[in-house]
Amino acid sequence: MNVIQRMQAPTPKFFKVLRNIGLALAAASGALLAAPVALPAAVVTLAGYLAVAGTVVTAVSQTAVSKECDEESEHDDDGP
Repeated sequence: MNVIQRMQAPTPKFFKVLRNIGLALAAASGALLAAPVALPAAVVTLAGYLAVAGTVVTAVSQTAVSKECDEESEHDDDGP
């Protein structure tokens, strides 16, 4: 199963929830980083870490597939 097929395969419910949490973290950190007011350095640093964590969680969660879908694609790639 290549990356394109994996991204298009159905995602299990747990990873959908995890993906949404990652998106929320990334959005909140983006809002903090783009704030027009001066924020303490600790808050800006924390927002940077949250942005990285949110994007990693989102990417990993998106590539998770159910076991049934993974087994089906392995049999499809075997050929004749």
